[in-house]
Amino acid sequence: MKLLILGINYAPEKIGIAVYTSDLARSLLQAGHDVRVLTAKPYYPEWQVQHAYRRPFWWSETCDGVRVLRCPIYVPSHPSGVRRLLHHASFALSVLVPGLWSGFRWRPDAVLCIAPSLMAAPVGWAAARLAGSIAWLHIQDFEVEAAVATGLLNGNSKAARLARSVERTIMGLFDRVSSIGPEMCRRLDDLGVPASRIRQMRNWADLHAIRPQGAQSPYRQELGITTPYVALYSGNIANKQGIEIVVAAARRLKHRHDLTIVICGDGPNRAALEQQADGCHNIVIAGLQPKDRLSDLLSLATVHLLPQKGNAADLVLPSKLTNMLASGRPVVATASAGTGLAREVEGCGLVTPPEDEVAFANAIERLLDDASLRDRCSRAARQRAEQSWNKEVTVQGFLDDLSSVVAGVKPVGVSR
Repeated sequence: MKLLILGINYAPEKIGIAVYTSDLARSLLQAGHDVRVLTAKPYYPEWQVQHAYRRPFWWSETCDGVRVLRCPIYVPSHPSGVRRLLHHASFALSVLVPGLWSGFRWRPDAVLCIAPSLMAAPVGWAAARLAGSIAWLHIQDFEVEAAVATGLLNGNSKAARLARSVERTIMGLFDRVSSIGPEMCRRLDDLGVPASRIRQMRNWADLHAIRPQGAQSPYRQELGITTPYVALYSGNIANKQGIEIVVAAARRLKHRHDLTIVICGDGPNRAALEQQADGCHNIVIAGLQPKDRLSDLLSLATVHLLPQKGNAADLVLPSKLTNMLASGRPVVATASAGTGLAREVEGCGLVTPPEDEVAFANAIERLLDDASLRDRCSRAARQRAEQSWNKEVTVQGFLDDLSSVVAGVKPVGVSR
C-alpha cells in the first residue's frame, strides 16, 4: 500500500507522540509499504525549532528510509492557550498545499492523521478524498478536554463549546478513528463516533531495547548519585504532568538519606520546576538523555514516578508508562480509582490520588521499604509490558485492519 501519515510531531523529537509516529512509519516501511510523512520541523519538548532545522520554507529529507516533508510552523516559546491555538493553526495552513497535492498527485491508499494536531486532520481527510482512499484518524490526546483540564481553556466558555463542536465534526468525517486505550475509545463513542468505526491502537514499549538490568546504571556515576535508592521521573515537564508533586514529595522525604529523586526532562515548565526545587538537596535535575541510552536511564530507577493531574485522567494515557514497565521497575502513579491509568498500573506499582503529596511520598517509601512488594511489582511490570504493549502485535493488528478497509470498505461520504 501507499500510506501517507500526517502529524505535527516526528523524529528527531525524543519523547512523546513523535516516538510512536516515527516508529510506526519505520515499521510500515519495513513491512514493504510505501510510506510518506508530512510533519512540522522538530520543536518538542523545548518549544523551539531545533537548530539544524532552522531554515525557511518547506523541505524534504529521508529519515530511516521514510520520505519526510518538513513544514514551517509557528512555535511559541511560552505556549499559552491562544498561542498554542495559533501554533496548531500554523501547521494546518502549512501542510494544506502539500497535503492536498499528495492526495491528488501521489494518490495514497490510506491517509493516517495523528492528533495532536486535530486542527490539521481535515487536510488529511481531504487528501484521502482526492485520492478516493481511506481516511484514518488516530487520537493520542483529546486536545480540547486536555486544554480545559490544564487551565489553558475555560470549559464553560463559548470558545470551549465551539472547540467541542468542531472536534465532533472532524471525528465524524473519518472512516476509522482509533485511540490508545479502552477508556479513550469509550470517549470516542461518547463524542458520537459510530462504534463500527472505532478501533484501539495502543502505544508500545521497546521490548528489545528496554530490558530489566541487574547491573548498576552508568548514570549513577554520571549524575553523582551515591544513595542506594533512586526515584526517577523522565519525560516532558509541562502542565498536564503535575510534576510539582515530585518536588513536594522530595521535601517530605528529605529525612531519607538513602534516597535521591531524579528528574530528567525538558519542557516549558522546567525553569519554574528548578526554582521550586531550589534548596532541596535530595533532587537531581538533568535534561533529556539520548534515546539509545534510555535503557540505562530507566534502569537507574528503584521506583518510577508517574504524576498526572487528576482532571486529565482518561484524556491522555502517558506514553512514558510503556517503557517504565518494560524496564521492570515498579511505578508510583497519581490517578483516580477506575481511570485507565490506574488500571494500567494496578499490580505493577502503587496508585495514589492526584495532587495528594502525602500519599505520593508514602507510596514511594512503602516500595523502598518493602523489598518483597517491590520485587513482585517489578516482575509484574515487565510481564505487563510484554503482554499488553507489544509493538509487533499492535502494528500487525493495525495493518490487518487497514488492509481489509482499503480492500473492501466504502469511504464515508463517497459513492462507488
